[in-house]
Amino acid sequence: MRLATYNVENLFERARVMNLTSWSEGRAMLDAYATLNAVFGKPRYGEADYRRMGQALETLGLGSADQSRFAILRQNRGRPLRARRQGALAFVAEGREDWIGWVELVNEPVNATAIDNTARIIGLLEADILAVIEAESRPSLRRFNEEVLARVGARPFGHVMLVDGNDERGIDVGLLTHEDLPIGAVVSHVDDRDARDATIFSRDCPEYEVLLPDGGNLLVLVNHFKSQGYGGKAASDAKRKAQAQRVREIYEQRLAEGATRIAVVGDLNNPPDAAPLQPLLGKGGPRDVQTHSRFAADGRPGTWRNGTAANKLDYILLSPALWERVEAAGIERRGVWGGVHGTLFPHLDEITREEEAASDHAALWVELKL
Repeated sequence: MRLATYNVENLFERARVMNLTSWSEGRAMLDAYATLNAVFGKPRYGEADYRRMGQALETLGLGSADQSRFAILRQNRGRPLRARRQGALAFVAEGREDWIGWVELVNEPVNATAIDNTARIIGLLEADILAVIEAESRPSLRRFNEEVLARVGARPFGHVMLVDGNDERGIDVGLLTHEDLPIGAVVSHVDDRDARDATIFSRDCPEYEVLLPDGGNLLVLVNHFKSQGYGGKAASDAKRKAQAQRVREIYEQRLAEGATRIAVVGDLNNPPDAAPLQPLLGKGGPRDVQTHSRFAADGRPGTWRNGTAANKLDYILLSPALWERVEAAGIERRGVWGGVHGTLFPHLDEITREEEAASDHAALWVELKL
């Protein structure tokens, strides 16, 4: 039985700011987007808040209009701004109770060839159970499964599940399984909170129970930890550390309850030696399949972009009972742009330029004797 995880980087559409040619181009706008929606929610605004909102609106191109190339200021009731005068923003709302609204990022379609190439990689994986990272919604995931996989000759899955998470951009995690592997119980952790009453997970850490033909089950915890580049480093590291700690707690709790077949998978947005991941990867935690003797390494330990060690972001972590049942494991890198003529590593023939890559992430897979 083959289990795989794949960051598909949005199947059909993504925020336009995320489609820029480099991360540095979009980072300031993503930071501004996060700042606005955080400050908008405060019960009362102070002078520092007005300055932060003004700067963020200007960064997103919303200083002179409610819509720009990259963002939209939604004002459903009341208005935060009195007027935009001679390039200066004048705020009238004194706090959240004075208006209802938010900022949205403008989306645009993903390159159609890239969508097909994502499907081709999923076909090459031949996974019985596939965790997907950065899927927009269950309807879009179902459409991809039913229409796009068939279009490229890949086998569709029999079961598709996705629970909406906390990311306002609709970047969620889901699970697809074949017909004889129904999804049983689903437990969401979108509302898990830390000691300061802050939401822990940027998306979710859903627990998917997969019912196996032998009458047992496999528990798959699918994750997409906080990005390294979206917000300040210290805050981002602290967020990922809290997420890693909470996943470890869930993992330990399920073991204590008698579950033995547990896999923690997904994009953890840090290499294994990074401090934020130590609560999860530390002694006694689930083990990284890339360290298994049966993992077929290709000389590049990373899973993101050029595959350097610092770019290992994606994981399949296994409980002891699963670790002992590994028959083979590997990495599927052919959906990532390997440079002109595939000089870094081979990619699909259908990828003729970087925009047609299936994803910036390679997929990981493991064959389990279950």
